[in-house]
This record gives sequence, structure tokens and C-alpha cells, in this order.
Amino acid sequence: MNDIVMIRGLEKTYMTNSERLTILKNLDLNIPEGEKVVITGESGCGKSTFLNILAGIDTATAGIVRAGQYDVTSLDEDRLAAYRSGFVGLVFQFHYLLKDFTALENVFMPAYMAGVPRTRAMEQAGQLLSDVGLSGRTDHLPSQLSGGERQRVAVARSLINDPALILADEPTGNLDPANSSMIGSLLFTMADRYRKTLVLVTHDRELASLGDIRYSIRHGRLEKMSSGEDRT
Repeated sequence: MNDIVMIRGLEKTYMTNSERLTILKNLDLNIPEGEKVVITGESGCGKSTFLNILAGIDTATAGIVRAGQYDVTSLDEDRLAAYRSGFVGLVFQFHYLLKDFTALENVFMPAYMAGVPRTRAMEQAGQLLSDVGLSGRTDHLPSQLSGGERQRVAVARSLINDPALILADEPTGNLDPANSSMIGSLLFTMADRYRKTLVLVTHDRELASLGDIRYSIRHGRLEKMSSGEDRT
């Protein structure tokens, strides 16, 4: 099995007026294609920063991040935009849906902006919404959807451009327990159905238990967790 992600010597340091704070220290990681990887750790440990660097949203202080054919740490803005729109699909704690667009339009828009013909993009968006159980809600605005439904739309949107890698940052953090369980299961189900590699950051123990491979960030370092181990 080929590695879809290869990280070497990743570091992230923030400078303040009074101190130098390194939250990620010399991280190495290989992620095989098709695996579901979960990263846990206490609040503020650097989980989201790690994911944002992998997503090309944040920059590393040092190290190499490669994802597929992309050397993420050396991409210019144009190549970063291509990477974020085509190679990765993103799911955040907040859904970030466009409030004046329907569920269908929110899912359709990234594909349409990437050059997919309108009719085809609409068909793909409709299929994805059906896959996440929202075939009857396609014409609803975000304000007309529940929190769980909005996050299901966000999951569908993350898949519209057929990315190789799905990155999810605390995707159940704003949901009640029932919806958290549903969205967590849905992410793994959709990753399996569409044969995607999934990297998910969470503090939710139940959700973390679904991963094929689990890591914890402690004191800035990445530690592989054995089966049954819990450090969330």
C-alpha cells in the first residue's frame, strides 16, 4: 500500500512578545492510502494546527509535508489553491455553509467553480446529498436545517471534487451526543464508500475509537496509540 501522506521533521513555533512557543516538535508521520487516521490530544496541544498545515491553510516553521504529488510546504499560492480545491476535502467544527444558498447549491458550488459543467455538478451534488440522507432537503437553506443536517451537507460538500484526502477538524464539536455519533459514523462510512483516506482530529473518545490508526499529540510530539489505549 502506497503512502498518501509523508511528513518529516514537522515543527510549528509561535512567537509572542515574551516567549517562543513550539507546539509541534519534529513530527514524522506516514499515512497509507485508504486508511482512517485519528489524532487526539488535550485542547491546545496542536491537533488543529497540525491538520491546518496538512491542509495548506497554515504554514510549518520547519519540516516537509508531502501529500500525493504535492510538496505542501513549498507550494505557491496558485498551487496551494489547486491542492485545497482538488486534492483535499475539508470538514470543520463549524459547517461554513453559505447562508443564502440551498443545501444543493452549497455542495454544487465548489465543483462548479472548479470548472465542472453546471448540470453535471448539480447531479453529483444531488447524489452526495442522497448518500448522506438529505435527498428530501436539497432545496432548504442552512437556516432551515438542523445542526446535524448542516454538518451532513458539509460532509457531502467535502467530497464533491473527488478529493483523495478528507481532513476533518473536530467535526462533531458543536453537536449534541446523538448527532455527534451520527456524523462520526457518516464520515467513516462515506470515506469507505468513496475510497478516501481520512485524517480526523477529535477529542471525542467514541469517534476516536473508529480510526484504523490512532495517534495522540502530547508535549508537541506525535505518539502512536495501541488498541484500547485512551489519551483523549
